[in-house]
Amino acid sequence: MAEILRHPGAADAPELPTLPQNIEAEAALLGALMIDNRLVEDIQLKLKPHHFFEPLHGRIYEAVLRLTDRNMVANPVTLRPLFEADEAIKEVGGPAYLAQLTGSGAALIGARDFAAQIYDLALLRALIGVGRDLVEAATDTSEDVAPLAQIEAAESRLYEVAEAGGAEGKAKSFGEATKLAVEMAERALNSGGHLSGVTTGLDGINAKIGGLHRSDLTILAGRPGMGKTSLATNMAFAAAQRHQRDVEDGIEPGKGAGAAVAFFSLEMSADQLATRILAEQSGISSENLRMGKISQQEFRQLARAAAELQSLPLYIDDTPGLTIAALRARARRLKRQKGIAMVVVDYLQLLQGTGKNDNSNRVQEISEISRGLKQLAKELDVPVLALSQLSRAVEQREDKRPQLSDLRESGSIEQDADIVLFVYREDYYVASHEPKRPVESDDAKYFEAYEEWQRQMERVYGLAELLVAKQRHGSTGKVRMKFDARITKFSDAADDAFLPEMRS
Repeated sequence: MAEILRHPGAADAPELPTLPQNIEAEAALLGALMIDNRLVEDIQLKLKPHHFFEPLHGRIYEAVLRLTDRNMVANPVTLRPLFEADEAIKEVGGPAYLAQLTGSGAALIGARDFAAQIYDLALLRALIGVGRDLVEAATDTSEDVAPLAQIEAAESRLYEVAEAGGAEGKAKSFGEATKLAVEMAERALNSGGHLSGVTTGLDGINAKIGGLHRSDLTILAGRPGMGKTSLATNMAFAAAQRHQRDVEDGIEPGKGAGAAVAFFSLEMSADQLATRILAEQSGISSENLRMGKISQQEFRQLARAAAELQSLPLYIDDTPGLTIAALRARARRLKRQKGIAMVVVDYLQLLQGTGKNDNSNRVQEISEISRGLKQLAKELDVPVLALSQLSRAVEQREDKRPQLSDLRESGSIEQDADIVLFVYREDYYVASHEPKRPVESDDAKYFEAYEEWQRQMERVYGLAELLVAKQRHGSTGKVRMKFDARITKFSDAADDAFLPEMRS
């Protein structure tokens, strides 16, 4: 063992001897594992081969794991054939080195402590690696200087270091899981019997899906012009406003139906989103707001609404072209700094994967993005509401109501999502079929067609449907809503909150 301390396999580089390490602890742990294979069961949950500083020790540990996984005894005798040709072990006396490792039975007592120290030292080395890479990248000005991108990359790597090995604490006893389920039911009871997650601001939707649930990925999809961004904005505002009220009422964080919201808008700018929210709250048309067609009285209404919304816990990031890694880094930062408890992404197809910009495999890139959003929901334990486009296949059908198969690059989105919602407005399609009066025509025939079109418009004008196409927590179906296009606001329909369950 003395020789391997003088000749660690990674010692060629001059800076490595200064890295945190304990070769003696590694050797003692390996000896203890070979003496008593039962120790492997606990230690392997946290300690991985790459956590060993000495590469040879990492390979021996990996071999021990392989043998015990196959229900074979792992000791110097059974391991010997695996290391006959190993060059590194030849430098320390050959396979006999395996027997030397078992020389001290005292290591059995402190095996778990050795494993914990090896793991902690590996984290420190990883931290040093992140710091070194950050310094090198920051001092290298030979390429385009992008300090914000470097900071996001460093944040992402630091988070990976922090999360590494955390899986051993993820398993919950049935008692703990039951406690969480009871807490969820208590929230639903306190809210009036139907809202166990974050409020959407619409009673019909809350009654159908129970609100937006923590660790869930909810996909909100629709064709252009259906109002999916408007509905997402309405939901984000309602959650943030409810959170503000919960804080004022002294409700503990996590026990109310509100949430501070991070809204990642890759399509619209922050001021465009703010204009929509101001239009909704002041009752002034967003078009009139943009063009300044408002009276003094309306301007006073606008100023009053703006003052009320100044402290709203709604944070808008309108950075274009974000990668999924950058979005996750920014969301984690907002969780840490602002305590956000809900994330909205508008929209999924505008995100980029972490690979090269190669559109030849867009489906694979979308898979990475949807999987990343689901992982973000679980990591931060918050609901993630992601908007998505639909394919043009909808337009080819007589019934324009969307289906799961219409999700663009849909396989992974449909699989990763806990809830899939579609926004559908029939008046959008009816309006597009307004009869056009030809130059030469039968006026009676034209007026008859026009009156029929008007009747159809009166029947559907201002009505919208939210189709619940997938829901892991409950049934599918649809929720009727009203939509005021003038101020881009959805509200509950005056009649039944939702229609009977859809038949698949």
